[in-house]
Amino acid sequence: MSKSNSKLFNKKDLLAYFLIAGTGAIVQLVAGGLIKDWFKVSYEESILPAYYISLVVGFILTKLFAFNARQSQQTRREMIKFLMVASFSGFVTWFFSVLPYRGLNTIMRDFYWQIPYSVKKINLTQVLTTINGMGFSFVSNYVLHKSFTFKSSGFYDRFKDLIR
Repeated sequence: MSKSNSKLFNKKDLLAYFLIAGTGAIVQLVAGGLIKDWFKVSYEESILPAYYISLVVGFILTKLFAFNARQSQQTRREMIKFLMVASFSGFVTWFFSVLPYRGLNTIMRDFYWQIPYSVKKINLTQVLTTINGMGFSFVSNYVLHKSFTFKSSGFYDRFKDLIR
């Protein structure tokens, strides 16, 4: 393993990011279910709004606990870069959630699980395909946040000069 790879995939950062991403995943799954139920939108339409709700939780937790960025004094810069990376990864999540879901729907019906002592049924097919999309998003988010968002690259300064 090369020195750059060991820095990118060190155990401490990877474990911290995995726990943070797990928290974000739970927020995204709950938010997606609530959005579908409350606003009567389709599964496909609920993925991105739920992702962006979990993004807020993800930024705060990532800033505080992953990549040693708590004391960076560059929160605004990191927020902009985080939003850019997260927007890309949101579409990764959507693509790798919707494509398998549509594929599965062509060969089988959805599987549901009813919460005990409740009228709420959870579509397990949608949950599993969402988790699939989150897995792909996790990889892109980790690599891009570690190597771009929470690393001083000069990009933010060039971007700021461009929009002035």
